[in-house]
Amino acid sequence: MSSSKVGLSPGTLIYVGPEVVKDTTIKLVEYNEKYHKERTIDKVADCQIASDASYISWLDVDGIHEPEVIEAVGQIHHIHPLLLEDIMNTRQKPKIEFYNDAYVFISLKMLYWDEKELSIDAEHVSFLLGANYLISFQEKRTNDIFAPVLERIKASVGKTRRNGADYLLFSLVDLIVDNYLEILEKMSEQLEELEGLILESKHKDPIGQLYNLKRQLTLMRKYVWPLRDMLSQGLRENSKLIQKSTIPYFRDVHDHITNAIDSIESNRELLTGLIDIHYSTLSSRMNSVMKTLTIYSAVFMPLTFIAGIYGMNFDHMPELRQPNGYFYTLGGMAILAVGLLIYFRRRGWM
Repeated sequence: MSSSKVGLSPGTLIYVGPEVVKDTTIKLVEYNEKYHKERTIDKVADCQIASDASYISWLDVDGIHEPEVIEAVGQIHHIHPLLLEDIMNTRQKPKIEFYNDAYVFISLKMLYWDEKELSIDAEHVSFLLGANYLISFQEKRTNDIFAPVLERIKASVGKTRRNGADYLLFSLVDLIVDNYLEILEKMSEQLEELEGLILESKHKDPIGQLYNLKRQLTLMRKYVWPLRDMLSQGLRENSKLIQKSTIPYFRDVHDHITNAIDSIESNRELLTGLIDIHYSTLSSRMNSVMKTLTIYSAVFMPLTFIAGIYGMNFDHMPELRQPNGYFYTLGGMAILAVGLLIYFRRRGWM
């Protein structure tokens, strides 16, 4: 993390997150059913959203690591300093806040799945919904997570162009939540593959992968679990900024989040079961090895006893004078060993 907020007063704008070297970029998209315009804002002072209610304005701030930029955007659009603080803090948990009917603030995480490292990368995202506008804040990354929605607006495909800023907010949140389900599906496939290898004893040491997936599921649970209560709260508020016609769409997102939480819990249970199976398999293998070693010890113990007796080198041992005593002793030892093996097999010990 590049900075820490320890000891600072509330509302102090300081970036808390991974170091970023690229400059913040701001993009303004204006549209309605018949109109669309998109431009890049070169000066922060030019990012003022028009009060014209005939079209929707979407201001996308890509980069939250420059306090002076975030502060300027906040001053122009009268955003509370505590919200600006949450926008710049990548450790902030998902939340929703209603500031009367002025605006609605939402903070959550966009998650990415790394196929090579089998790990989750989280990107901090915030939204500010107004009467006819939406301001989005995202960490500076190489890819734009909102590109699919922007393409739909450009192509005038779907319902986004025909609805208000609240529907745009739904589209962006829905895009993030759908990505959760896609990641969970990939994790489920990984768990099923590991399950097959463990049950068939083809994976020499799966415990590293199992605990890595457990960490990723715990991380995902941390980011996804609060969203259900967050959206439930939002649906109960009856804010004028969210139209009644848009509420069913947010309910659908709520259902998707519930499905994601159920999938996380089922994967956690499967993961716990696989860890138990792995340790049970190791214990079974160890018991099998110990059983084999015990049988060999039981067989060679009397043989060692006999060999020890005839290795005492006393002068008066009658058997030592037998011409075929050596062969009699070896034969007796062989019969004893075979007899013990037969006895163990009949008792089911081997």
